[in-house]
Amino acid sequence: MQTLPLGPLALPLTPVLLGCAVALAAWLAARTARSHGQAVAESADGLVWSGALLALLAARLTHVALHSAAYRASPLDLLDLRDGGWHAPAGALSLVAWLAWHGWRQAALRRALATGAVAGFALWLGAAQWLSSGPSPALPALAVTALDTRQSQPLSALAAGRPVVVNLWATWCGPCRQEMPLLADAQQRTPGVRFLFVNQGETSQAVNAYLTEHRLALRDVQLDPTAAVGPALGSRALPTTLFYEARGRLVDQHVGVLSRASLQLRLQALMNND
Repeated sequence: MQTLPLGPLALPLTPVLLGCAVALAAWLAARTARSHGQAVAESADGLVWSGALLALLAARLTHVALHSAAYRASPLDLLDLRDGGWHAPAGALSLVAWLAWHGWRQAALRRALATGAVAGFALWLGAAQWLSSGPSPALPALAVTALDTRQSQPLSALAAGRPVVVNLWATWCGPCRQEMPLLADAQQRTPGVRFLFVNQGETSQAVNAYLTEHRLALRDVQLDPTAAVGPALGSRALPTTLFYEARGRLVDQHVGVLSRASLQLRLQALMNND
């Protein structure tokens, strides 16, 4: 499961679990520090939250530094936090260093910060293990219909032994519309990878009207009128993009808008897997 359904909405599960881990750490640190007074408890809570923000900044900057060539071509992408570019070890080390520094300076906070950090990391590592423990979603044998030929066939049959990028989208989805020109350009520039644009729940008339209006020359647009592919792949959020290597193994996935740099890095990793 990649997303958490909330009525008509769906949230990416990873940031939700990360937020829960930080909230648990802050709550437990404040509760443990309460014996030293309310001011100390509030300080412990604030230090955990500020340390988490510092960790996110360190994780982002480290990722951008390690992949500077990709971001050099589109430098504004480094500000787009939706693209999923984070270096987790750098973030974790920054948080530990921040909490250790403040614990060393204030003895009353040491036990509280250590307790909160251990609980938060335990929850996050357990959640990460849970997310990665299940089988990776394979391309389902659900029938989709090609927009241009009206031919129906199983989605799994369209891979044909090539690396595949599956994009789940809809014309009414603002983030989908935002990233579609980027994906269209990538399809033209990456002939060794097959892009499958699987529209969720719309008619051919609506899809054709959108493509014509925005002058998008997409190949391999597929219709999924019952919107069954998304749930089969574990995501009800749009857009969702999945990257499969030629043997059908899922190597990456992203919920939300892809930046140019993020898409480039994922395509490089996809092709390096073959």
